[in-house]
Amino acid sequence: MTHLRTLLLILLALAVLAVGCGGEDEEVPRDAVAVIDGSEVPKSEFDALISQAQGSYKAQKREFPKAGTPEYNTLKNQAVQFLVQRTMFELQAEELEVEVTDQQVNARLAQVKKQYFQGDQKKYEEQLKQQGLTDVQVRRDIRAQLVQEAIFKKVTEDIKVTDKEISDYYAKNKDQYGTPESRDIRHILVPTKKQADDLYTQIKGGGDFAALAKKFSKDPGSAAQGGKMTIAKGQTVATFDQTAFLLGKNVLSRPIKTQYGYHIIEPLSAIKPAKTTPLKDVKESIRQQLLQTKRNETMTKWVAEQKADYAEQTDYQIGFAPPPAATATTGAGATTSG
Repeated sequence: MTHLRTLLLILLALAVLAVGCGGEDEEVPRDAVAVIDGSEVPKSEFDALISQAQGSYKAQKREFPKAGTPEYNTLKNQAVQFLVQRTMFELQAEELEVEVTDQQVNARLAQVKKQYFQGDQKKYEEQLKQQGLTDVQVRRDIRAQLVQEAIFKKVTEDIKVTDKEISDYYAKNKDQYGTPESRDIRHILVPTKKQADDLYTQIKGGGDFAALAKKFSKDPGSAAQGGKMTIAKGQTVATFDQTAFLLGKNVLSRPIKTQYGYHIIEPLSAIKPAKTTPLKDVKESIRQQLLQTKRNETMTKWVAEQKADYAEQTDYQIGFAPPPAATATTGAGATTSG
């Protein structure tokens, strides 16, 4: 999938929650797929989304679903519901006194061009042509994204996270905020027991462990360091982990077998105790995590309420109404962070 198509999927991703609101109405204009509280959703915008989808399938060398198939109907329903929800956001933007200026759209588009096309206008235009898009469509999509972001900010501006919520979360998830026991070791990995036994005998007889590891070990992560590595408790395969943490410092293990082959292990340090990061050091990161979760939940609830409110004010062109009690997603998250 091309950079611009990937970008547009992100820019256009609005949640499509429970749908099925409204019904088919012969009075909906032929050049519209739906009418929401008097605002028409042009069929030309639906055709543009389907055209973009066709371009994406072609770029991936996939056959586009034929009209009437379940796969095509799913795409059609997603496109219609996306456009309906985008219109709903535009209507709500007026009520919330949210305004997006041309200057904001230009600034965001400049960011897009810089990130995906190194600021090269020609490359941008070539990508538009490949995707069957126009600059006007891209700007409309960017404006819709900016509207969504502004509404998200407005709807969630009063959300707060208390110190108690932070400390409760920390207490329930303390294992996430620490490091397990660890120790420095060195080891040699070889494919056969015979070779492992031979190397064990050489080392016990005074052979140079580091030199043998560099020459024979098949572990790409440690061979060049003479077999040296630092391991954390529970993060290597069970047999290796148990042996490495049971042995005393500088005690050579007999060859042990794992799914990777045969290992000779020698701990080089005492076991370093597990540590827990103090709450004060992670308090702000937890606050931001909980704040974003609360904001997302608030926005999701708000979107559901708006869809319910607009249910009786939404009429679809014949053949474009969503299935009863259907649910669909555009393939992205429910909300966009502010």
